[in-house]
Amino acid sequence: MLQRLRPAAVTTAAIALWIVFCPARAEAHLNSTGLGPIYDGAAHLLLTPEDLVPALALALLAGLRGVRHGRAALFVLPAAWLLGGIAGAVAGHGESRAVAIASFLVLGVFVAADAPLSLTLLTALTASLGFVHGFQNGAGMGPPGVAAQALFGIAGLLFVLTALVVAFVVELRQPWSRIAVRVLGSWIAASGLLMLGWAMHPIR
Repeated sequence: MLQRLRPAAVTTAAIALWIVFCPARAEAHLNSTGLGPIYDGAAHLLLTPEDLVPALALALLAGLRGVRHGRAALFVLPAAWLLGGIAGAVAGHGESRAVAIASFLVLGVFVAADAPLSLTLLTALTASLGFVHGFQNGAGMGPPGVAAQALFGIAGLLFVLTALVVAFVVELRQPWSRIAVRVLGSWIAASGLLMLGWAMHPIR
């Protein structure tokens, strides 16, 4: 039995050592999938909670408000994100943790409260969120040419995710199901509070 286990143990140890001593290249901001900049942009959104969670929270809020609000969020959010990203790529700077914290807190509270936002106010909120987060994305993605392609990937994925979330929430009819969405919003707001606490009292 021990003789059978030894080759497996040696192989496992060799693989572990190879992983430790031969690390792959790490990307500082834009995650590289090897499939091109458009897919890199989509992967970046999926792997960045500071951007993904506020976008989903906005889709939840729009879905709670109904079809017209959901349709506005569906088209305004990707477009504003793309425009903000291009502006950020040209400007070349603009990273701020405060944006993520404010997005978590504001959107989380709105979803938890099922805030009765008008169509105009929701559209303005969507445009602001998309532009500011897109600006931060574009500022960290290198040359405008490369950034633009990655931003198209982000915008495309935002369109798909927003459509799915809005369609799901709009169809909710039972009171308990809408309460579940609002509870999710309270968790998002609580996460924003934790982020604010960490920002004010950094770990030493």
